Amino acid sequence: MPAFVIVEVTIHDHEKYEGYKKLTPAAVAAFDGRFVVRGAQTESLEGDWHLERLVVLEFPSVDRAKEWWNSDIYAEAKKIRQSAATTKMIVVEGF
Repeated sequence: MPAFVIVEVTIHDHEKYEGYKKLTPAAVAAFDGRFVVRGAQTESLEGDWHLERLVVLEFPSVDRAKEWWNSDIYAEAKKIRQSAATTKMIVVEGF
């Protein structure tokens, strides 16, 4: 069953975050993942939700998404992201 990683990002260091964006696609692909949404413009339709950046990734399963997040191949990129931005990230099972 597919799984989606949904990430809300607030960037504090745009230059450093560009380095993160360069490293991430290969790490995602290594775990059979793909970008569904990557920083496209958002518009709030209801409630008070104003995002700077939204990213949605799709993986074949929750387990595969967690393997990616905990992997050595993603570790360097994750470290950059965590120092350049504040994020909220969830994984949710699709159907």
